[in-house]
Amino acid sequence: MKILIVLTSHDQLGDTGKKTGFWLEELAAPYYALKDAGAELVLASPAGGRPPLDPKSNEPDAQTDDTRRFEADTEANALLDSTHRLDAVDPADFDAVFYPGGHGPLWDLADSADSARIIETTIRAGKPVALVCHAPGVLRDVQNEDGTPLVQGKKVTGFTNTEEDGVGLTDVVPFLVEDMLKERGGVYSKGDDWASYVVQDGLLITGQNPGSSAAGAEALIAQLQGPKA
Repeated sequence: MKILIVLTSHDQLGDTGKKTGFWLEELAAPYYALKDAGAELVLASPAGGRPPLDPKSNEPDAQTDDTRRFEADTEANALLDSTHRLDAVDPADFDAVFYPGGHGPLWDLADSADSARIIETTIRAGKPVALVCHAPGVLRDVQNEDGTPLVQGKKVTGFTNTEEDGVGLTDVVPFLVEDMLKERGGVYSKGDDWASYVVQDGLLITGQNPGSSAAGAEALIAQLQGPKA
């Protein structure tokens, strides 16, 4: 199986003067879950090349065994150094797509026609898409073939309003993931703040927060492998 991982290229946290980007655990944990399941992984981002890392995601209290493994992994870092440009990606080449979060996607991927094209094409081809934490925000303008929001009537989750408040960025982000999913007609649910919580509705898999990233990848693997005999 061949899986596309889509990362943000956005590195500015609104007008705070602080940096953002992708969240390391949300790449590292799925990267190894998918790789260890035998997947071939291809990384892409809007600008191509090395995507920006949210510096907070590599602070000591955010590090995990997977993030430390990734940091020391020369093969993984070589892939990260040379992500493909999103506008050059053909979703037909992949069996599934995975979106790590971090705050960056709320600025660039949520507005990306290329990202919307990839998700819409993948879902319509009967292939699964998984998004975790802030990445479900990327679904904002993604549509069904009839022009309705992709999330309308679907069970979804994503970074909660209370989690955003907990990191003090409610007034910084361009929109709140929880509110957006509800406004687009998603059947939104959530677990406890910061606890792993994953929702699947058909081909669409969403995870609530960084701690949900490994479980989101496992759900994607299970979807690809089909029911056990």
